[in-house]
Amino acid sequence: MNATKIAEGRKHFGRPLTLAEKILVSHMKAVCDEDGNQLKRRHSYANFYPDRVAMQDATAQMAVLQFITAGKRTTAVPTTIHCDHLIEAQRGADPDLKEALVTNREVYDFLRTASQKYGMGFWKPGSGIIHQVVLENYAFPGGMMLGTDSHTPNAGGLGMIAIGVGGADAVDVMTGQPFSLNWPGIIGVKLTGKLSGWTSPKDVILKLMGILTVKGGTGHIVEFFGPGCESISATGKGTITNMGAEHGATTSVFPYDNTMAAYLKATARAHIAERAEAEREHLQADPEVLANPEKFYDRVIHIDLNTLEPHVVGPHTPDLSRPISELRKAIQTEHYPAIPSAALIGSCTNSSYEDIGRAASIAQAALKAGLKAKIPFYITPGSETVYATVERDGQLKALEAIGGILLANACGPCIGQWRRTDMKKGQVNSIISSYNRNFPGRNDGSSATLSFLASPEVTVAYALSGTLDGDPTKDLGLPVPASDALPAQGFKIDRAGFVEPVSDNSTLEVKIAPDSKRLALLEPFPAWGGHDFLNLPILLKAKGKCTTDHISQAGPWLQYRGHLDKISGNTYMGAINAYTGEAGKGYQGSFPEQARRYKDSHTDWCVVGDENFGEGSSREHAAMQPRHLGCKVIIARSFARIHESNLKKHGVLPLTFSNPADYDKIGEKDTLSVLDLAHLAPGKPVQVLISGKEPIMCKHTLSDDQIKWFKAGSALNYLSE
Repeated sequence: MNATKIAEGRKHFGRPLTLAEKILVSHMKAVCDEDGNQLKRRHSYANFYPDRVAMQDATAQMAVLQFITAGKRTTAVPTTIHCDHLIEAQRGADPDLKEALVTNREVYDFLRTASQKYGMGFWKPGSGIIHQVVLENYAFPGGMMLGTDSHTPNAGGLGMIAIGVGGADAVDVMTGQPFSLNWPGIIGVKLTGKLSGWTSPKDVILKLMGILTVKGGTGHIVEFFGPGCESISATGKGTITNMGAEHGATTSVFPYDNTMAAYLKATARAHIAERAEAEREHLQADPEVLANPEKFYDRVIHIDLNTLEPHVVGPHTPDLSRPISELRKAIQTEHYPAIPSAALIGSCTNSSYEDIGRAASIAQAALKAGLKAKIPFYITPGSETVYATVERDGQLKALEAIGGILLANACGPCIGQWRRTDMKKGQVNSIISSYNRNFPGRNDGSSATLSFLASPEVTVAYALSGTLDGDPTKDLGLPVPASDALPAQGFKIDRAGFVEPVSDNSTLEVKIAPDSKRLALLEPFPAWGGHDFLNLPILLKAKGKCTTDHISQAGPWLQYRGHLDKISGNTYMGAINAYTGEAGKGYQGSFPEQARRYKDSHTDWCVVGDENFGEGSSREHAAMQPRHLGCKVIIARSFARIHESNLKKHGVLPLTFSNPADYDKIGEKDTLSVLDLAHLAPGKPVQVLISGKEPIMCKHTLSDDQIKWFKAGSALNYLSE
């Protein structure tokens, strides 16, 4: 932490600082907005200089392609690539990993050689899930990191400001440019009491999801404080900050404490713990903030850990939250399938030693009682280090003994990389998991799968009971789960999958086959032509939830994440047509096919969105694909932060209705004209004509710099000028 900058920040604001503000100002060259003026929450744009960048293999492909276009010799900050998204779960850890190495060899070779060429660290397939590996190796209190994955805030469990972004934002930092961010509001969450019984850190965030909803954190950093924080392990804190991505917050962060020091020491980073200990006063909010939180936070939420119950959320959205005691009523009144077709534990959210240990303690008790899983049950360790440690200490053996199937150290079913053979497409079924996201189609590509989320130990209990119509924490007579937060014998640290960058990269070449169907170098997007957008046809008017999964589906499409033209074949395939209720189809046919016809005829087009448009993952493909096919403008009732940022980066104009009810005025065959773009300016409303006749007013959040990106055609174009 930079004590000088913290003092400058206190002077700038004229008050004490929250923890988030201390970390933010510590990563600025000057404490001011990008024009040198006073910072205002949720109003000013400011420039930051993060400490590092982390990318997972699905998003890294496009980010690296953009970095190559920038023409730099090496990355300006430490950067790592983690191969965790392309491994498909089907038969088990070993065969699935072997198949992935063959199927994705071209992509892995590209990422490995690019890492070597440009000075990036490379984590091989099977090494672990990006966020668990980052927590074990790179996260540190008071640091700032960008990651090309929405669950990057996982590192907030170690007191780091870690923000999920699109590849273009990451490339800015990789090329030595600042990261531009709207100065966030701060939501304070006060934790008191102590977790006990079946209640776990996962239940803190599941409870918070019910309070904030999927958009309540948008434009804010969620900062935890209070005496309850230190009762939660560092990895438990990571669970809470990881899933904070679901309420839309910029990131979430915990203050430094003894649990973080213990985790740092256990992962061979005692020197960082010593440094953090010396700066403990800077790694928490100022005393005045803690004494009067309502005075300094935009909102204060209090959660009493003593009274918190285990929770289950879902289906279809992570903010449909309820205590486990109320799930039976929901099953009966909503007619959800009571018998789950599968139970799954792990993912980047819940795959720590403690998570696996608490789940295993239930398995051990079940074995003594003669119980085994009544449904298919899958286990995903978070990293090779966690896997090696739980294998040594016996937790994995206990979970396999009740019927658990070990999957690779990868994302797998959490992101749609699950090749199911037990369910027909469209067959309604329920699953229960300890994952973080449960949108329709998210896990297995089927919108008919109803996905419920809970803690690992509760998920195992449901696997043993075989029904959601009950409370297995009570019905089975099992003891409360228990596990040490850290292994008594220490972690069996395994970094064999890490490939260091080489010192001399002058002769290295990045591997891209000229005829590749999975990778293609990028062509710059065209600059704005200097004219208004007139009579744009509306490809899509989306109704309700339109996530980045709806805009650019994962699953089998992951293979094209490095080939913009090919992956554009799924654009808006999952979006719901407001006029018909159908997915992926308008009056002129499928959305991707019609978008392609518009592109081929050089016809620009636009999209109309509903609330929180583009929520979900950080995938910038959801912005690049429409841009590639000719989309110029998206007008929505509101945007999710990362998607709006990605649209700006790639030259698509994101507007919001000044009057949200104007959404209802737009007909299926109307056209939209966006006027006076030559005078586009920060804070200035934009007039839009519906079919050349009815005027409506729209707003935008573009800064001066972002308007320059728009006019140049993209941020990367502007950087290259």
